[in-house]
Amino acid sequence: MNLLMLNAFVIYFATLFVITLIGYNITLSSMKNKQKTDLVLGNRSLNYFLTALAAHASDMSNWLFMAFPAAIFVGGLFNFWIAIGLLFFMFLNWHFIAPKIRVATEEYNCSTISGYFEQKFNDKAGIIRIITAIMAIIFFSIYISAGLKGFGILLQSTFNIPYSIGILIGAFIVAIYPLLGGYIAVAWVDLFQGMFLLLMIVLVPILAFSKIEGWNEISQIAMQKNISLSLLPSFDFKTIFSGILLACGWGLGYFGMPQILTKFMGIQNVKEMHKSKYIGISWQIITLLAATAVGLIGIAFFKGGITNPEQIFIQMVLNLTSPFWAGLILCAILAAIVSTTASQILVLTSVLTDDLYKNIINKKATRKELSWVFRAGILLIMIFAFAVAKNEIKTVMGLVWFAWAGIGCSFGPLVITSLYSTKINKYGAIAGVLGGGISSALWTIIFKEKLFGFEIPSMVVGFLISLILIYSVSMFTNFKKEVL
Repeated sequence: MNLLMLNAFVIYFATLFVITLIGYNITLSSMKNKQKTDLVLGNRSLNYFLTALAAHASDMSNWLFMAFPAAIFVGGLFNFWIAIGLLFFMFLNWHFIAPKIRVATEEYNCSTISGYFEQKFNDKAGIIRIITAIMAIIFFSIYISAGLKGFGILLQSTFNIPYSIGILIGAFIVAIYPLLGGYIAVAWVDLFQGMFLLLMIVLVPILAFSKIEGWNEISQIAMQKNISLSLLPSFDFKTIFSGILLACGWGLGYFGMPQILTKFMGIQNVKEMHKSKYIGISWQIITLLAATAVGLIGIAFFKGGITNPEQIFIQMVLNLTSPFWAGLILCAILAAIVSTTASQILVLTSVLTDDLYKNIINKKATRKELSWVFRAGILLIMIFAFAVAKNEIKTVMGLVWFAWAGIGCSFGPLVITSLYSTKINKYGAIAGVLGGGISSALWTIIFKEKLFGFEIPSMVVGFLISLILIYSVSMFTNFKKEVL
């Protein structure tokens, strides 16, 4: 084990711990006068800059450093359609969803998406809340396991720590921030880590590019390996349609991501949402371009290839810098993991606390009791995610892809229709959540996302099925009521 690299990790996490303590103190002081919502939404007190960075840092995860550069490294620039889809749909999310969800959730006095759906559709039986909670628990647990898997890979690569021990360490670290400080601590940690990982993801490809013979070398080796450096390797219908599907397959998920939607809900002044939008999108453009550069430069940097393409950023850093600086730079991956995973844990424990315990198990629960349930939920989630991550069969990309589609299809269509349609009722909402999540999972597991020679992403299939069910079931049940 390299002590210099270990020192860098210790310094980094000590900094995060200090930030967490600050958030913890802010939360404690605010909870003396306000409700438990502080743990979930920070009493809607975030400024526009913090909202922007927290929303985007909680989105990217280790996917930005591992899975996406690997996709470019192996599949060429055609996979940049993923980035195009993410940028386009995130802009739409900021512009059309963020302001409305902020206003609507405050109007209904809701701190979770599940609670908002229940109030919006006047579901007094609480069926929507239970179903959305179940979907969130299933898919978010898988998503969290992807973060722990990234932790295990990183610690195994840098310190030769056994994979299982690495994910156990990761589970402990990512649980600390929401466990202590709740929403405010996680938001401030996201701000710090968003700035830090932005710097590192830009720095590494610049250093790596100086070690190769420019674009010509990348082009020559890519040609030898039959890797396309064009967004559209050919201009036939199948290629163009596949690019559009790839963009939609990732981008549509943004409309249903609770860890991002809760950041929208937590901004103090909704009139400043447009500032958050442009800051956040600028951050996303830079990071995705830099991650693309890592994948492209890696083609020439690793002429002989690499055993695990998802380690391209890690191996690039280890080859470029001294142990201490390598350790510090690689903390960017940990920053991405901690930001996303902590936000996901916060969302999921909020579901367990608000949607299940407070509204179903014990409606008279005290604030202190809810805080303990909140923290117990974190521990249970980490145990389950650890069990999933311990299985080394799935890649980070595979886990993220499956969970991203499941969450996006369960919640995205209903978020959009609840904000922009007056024809939806609770029956359509229930059908949409169930149909979207289940069809997304089955399309991946049974059909392997292929139909008539096309690779059709589960996100596209599940999203469309969910929309159809939301409108058709709502229309049918409304018509039945009118007839009766």
